[in-house]
Amino acid sequence: MHRVAILALDGVVAFDLAIPCQVFAAARLADGTPAYDIRVCADRTVTTTACEQQPFQISAPYGWDDALDAGTVIVPGADPDRPPPPRVVALIREAAARGARVASICTGAFVLAAAGLLDGRRATTHWQLAGRLAAGHPEVEVDPAVLFVDEGPVLTSAGVAAGLDLCLHLVRLDHGAAVAADTGRSIVMAPQRPGGQAQFIDHRPPSADSGDLGPTLGWIQERLHTPLTVADIAARAAMSPRQLARRFRAHTGDTPMRWLLDRRIQRARELLETTDLTVQRIARDTGFGSAETLRHHFGRQVGGPPSLYRAAFRPR
Repeated sequence: MHRVAILALDGVVAFDLAIPCQVFAAARLADGTPAYDIRVCADRTVTTTACEQQPFQISAPYGWDDALDAGTVIVPGADPDRPPPPRVVALIREAAARGARVASICTGAFVLAAAGLLDGRRATTHWQLAGRLAAGHPEVEVDPAVLFVDEGPVLTSAGVAAGLDLCLHLVRLDHGAAVAADTGRSIVMAPQRPGGQAQFIDHRPPSADSGDLGPTLGWIQERLHTPLTVADIAARAAMSPRQLARRFRAHTGDTPMRWLLDRRIQRARELLETTDLTVQRIARDTGFGSAETLRHHFGRQVGGPPSLYRAAFRPR
């Protein structure tokens, strides 16, 4: 039976910890037998961050060494301000070296990054912390806009509920679509969302803490309808394109053009939700130029065409 070890660090997010326990426990093979052997591992009783006013503790039945033979090692989200224990970092490296699959939920990506597993790889985490992950680990290609990233032996997911999508994705990889669908029905979850679907980020106007990029970010948002290049943005920021790229990555976790694309998609979503404008007009007003171009980028980021998004999200 495939063994899944779930590492409970001190400060673990209770929901992140419960997600893989629930999903993998619900997975059943065609004959009704459990699909996974699940172990929650810790070195002691840990305190969760589920409720800051009244945090509670969890006592794990297994220690770190009980994760050494797991086929999959999962790191739920934990306090990113706490460096992971050296034993956990070593355990994750050992797991990857022997060919085990390693995955993280939400801020668990910071632990995988500390272990060096994300170097040279694409990864994601909660969108609010993507910039911090990118700044602290510049060798990681952080994608703040997706639900989860599958890099083969290493997988990362966005915040909290995206962990459900990641775990169902793992069930699908291991046992096929039928078992994954039955598992989803068992936990009363809607059909699995693809990993590339957007996190539905609520992008707010740039604030003063954006550093020297603040005025530039505001300038870009006022010109979403106009053609802009990296050279245009660099000239406005009085930087070289290379310097601009470094600053953007440090402050936003993204490249200038990817950040611009995200803002254009966000504006298109707002117009779809709040106006009767045609898709062609929205494409013009958001800088995509044509409805075809808007549909292409909208489908890749949001997971469906603008018309379906409007039907689903426009208030009745």
